[in-house]
Amino acid sequence: MTSRSRPPFGVARMTLGVYASALITACASSAPAEKGSTPASAPAAATTPPPAPPAPPKPVYGSFGIDTPGMDPSVKPGDDFYRYVNGKWLDTTEIPAERSSMGMFTRLAEEATKQTRDLLEAAAKSDAAPGSEDRKLGDYYASFMDEAAIEAKGTAPLKPELERIAAVANRKDLAQLLGTTLRADVDALNTGQTTTDRLFGLWVAEDLNDPSRYVAYLLQGGLLMPDRDFYLKDTPRFKEVREKYQKHIAAQLKNAGIPDPEAKAKAIYGLEKKIAQAHWSAQDTQDVAKTNNPWKQADFAKKAPGLDWAAWFAGAGLSQQTDFIVWQPSALTGIAKLVGSEPLQTWKDYLAFHAIVHGTPVLPKAFVDEAFEFSGKTLSGTQQLRERWKRGVEHTNHALGEAVGKRYVAKHFPPRAKAEADVMVRNILAALGRHIDALEWMSPETRARAKEKLGTVQVGIGHPDTWRDYAGLEVVKGDAFGNAERANLFEYQRNVAKLGKPVDRKEWFMTPQEVNALNSPQQNSIIFPAAILQAPFFDPNADPAVNYGGIGSVIGHEIIHSFDDVGAQFDAQGKLANWWTPKDLEQFKTAGKALAAQFNTYRPLPDVTVNGELTLGENIADVGGISIARDAYVMSLNGKPAPTLEGFTGDQRFYMGFAQVWRNKYRDALLRRLLVTDGHSPGPFRAATVRNADAWYQAFDVKPGQGLYLPPEKRVKIW
Repeated sequence: MTSRSRPPFGVARMTLGVYASALITACASSAPAEKGSTPASAPAAATTPPPAPPAPPKPVYGSFGIDTPGMDPSVKPGDDFYRYVNGKWLDTTEIPAERSSMGMFTRLAEEATKQTRDLLEAAAKSDAAPGSEDRKLGDYYASFMDEAAIEAKGTAPLKPELERIAAVANRKDLAQLLGTTLRADVDALNTGQTTTDRLFGLWVAEDLNDPSRYVAYLLQGGLLMPDRDFYLKDTPRFKEVREKYQKHIAAQLKNAGIPDPEAKAKAIYGLEKKIAQAHWSAQDTQDVAKTNNPWKQADFAKKAPGLDWAAWFAGAGLSQQTDFIVWQPSALTGIAKLVGSEPLQTWKDYLAFHAIVHGTPVLPKAFVDEAFEFSGKTLSGTQQLRERWKRGVEHTNHALGEAVGKRYVAKHFPPRAKAEADVMVRNILAALGRHIDALEWMSPETRARAKEKLGTVQVGIGHPDTWRDYAGLEVVKGDAFGNAERANLFEYQRNVAKLGKPVDRKEWFMTPQEVNALNSPQQNSIIFPAAILQAPFFDPNADPAVNYGGIGSVIGHEIIHSFDDVGAQFDAQGKLANWWTPKDLEQFKTAGKALAAQFNTYRPLPDVTVNGELTLGENIADVGGISIARDAYVMSLNGKPAPTLEGFTGDQRFYMGFAQVWRNKYRDALLRRLLVTDGHSPGPFRAATVRNADAWYQAFDVKPGQGLYLPPEKRVKIW
């Protein structure tokens, strides 16, 4: 991946300010005295004009923020707007061998990874005090990078866990051990991560029914392939993946020195397939009304027999927790039944393999290479394992993310970026308020509640107000395996400790160095990490229209998530509660069905279409997001006409900025995987959202008969 460097935000302004002050001082000291007061012997005053001020800094892309050389002007915008904006980039860009996709998000992520590497290497070389954050960061990263030490230890770090598994003598022991493997590694609403390779996943968050308190959510798990379809669908592609998966299981068992790996691999796969049969689909898992299933701890033995729940809760450290919400109850019931019915030895082999998988990143090279062969090449189409330092950054971010983020923000996120993003957020929130006021189909009752909810949106820009405390995490230099285990347990215990405590409505669920954004329905909050506030999403030296089309549309997208098919089910306080009149809700759902139908027609691969129902929430957010971001841009002009730059009008630049951020190329294996599991549509079809915007038609003179043209009555407008 190539990247362009540019000065940090504010440097050019500071330099201009220093230069201007010096120039004023110099001119004042050399100015001639008043006529008649200059001594006869004094030389004539200098008349050399001052040097011209330095040119303003250029944006990262082109002359105004758009990579115009990457466009394909031979394509009409109305036929294929994505290619019009990105065509030559698509033709000339190669996906790096270590990547399964390449786009604007990955470009920024690579840059953030390099910046983070510098911070971690500096911490590793520092003489920081034992127990300090700098020491922990440096030791964690250095331990991961010490391949020689990891190779020398071999499989020894795995042995204690494998011995615990081997010691399981009955179903109670099995349940207790399964409980100890529980981790807080799912996040059903905030990140869409709704499954885990642990038997179940724990999510500690605001109660759907009472957002003033935390509750423990349990979600389906137990699978190491991405989704139930990988086990159950009988397409040639899925059959091929299943064959390779069984070979992968056997190879890792063999690497660990476990006897009879082929037979055990077959049994392990057979158990996972039965677990998959119990799983909910990705689409059903997004239906919040279905997932809101409060259970008392005492209910589990009756509702989900087969698992010794008392032993499981004890192993998980949750014996004192009385209230739970079970996200996919039939999945939990089905999995619990399997714990009681499948052979004990099969479960022990299953646990051994999963223990290997969890430890693989910090085990010898043979394990890492085999994992990449399946997870990288087979599942994602990636050709080359990422360099170890990049994996080291990733794992250190996972373990000590906010400690890294604190240093990232100090070096790479100036106040100017935060201030300008804050102005954009206020403008876009105001634009949505105007949209709500103008909705002809919405009743005054629903409108008042929508405005109330809009008024409670919380915004986080760049970084959290309060940083996470890692004092309780032990990091031992040279113990990469132990450090990873302790970090996962530390995060689990941090989440469990929230139960029974006041809700922290300012908690962040992403680190500042992540290139992403987030909406939390239960908090009614939106978060924009520092790392996404860079070009092409946001460039302080770019044309405002491009910034509103880029980061503005992202901001609008996250705001609209509070009002999408999921967010609209939460009230102003973050409670799962209906605040719509029946007629208004039906109108809203009808528009959603029309949008889903539109996306169901898109075909990224010859034999696969986009799932309009699975991606509905994200598509609603895109449709509404560009609408309110565009209006916010117009509002920011304060009634003045937008300038024309290089022949492009303000509206044209806005929509081009939107399409530019969705530049992406995918390997087929990854694309097929995402179409099954991901709630986001692929980049080209996100860019096609413009066909629902009247202003886009006017901006590019789009006519009937062109590929993207929709008659006005077919254009979906929700917010």
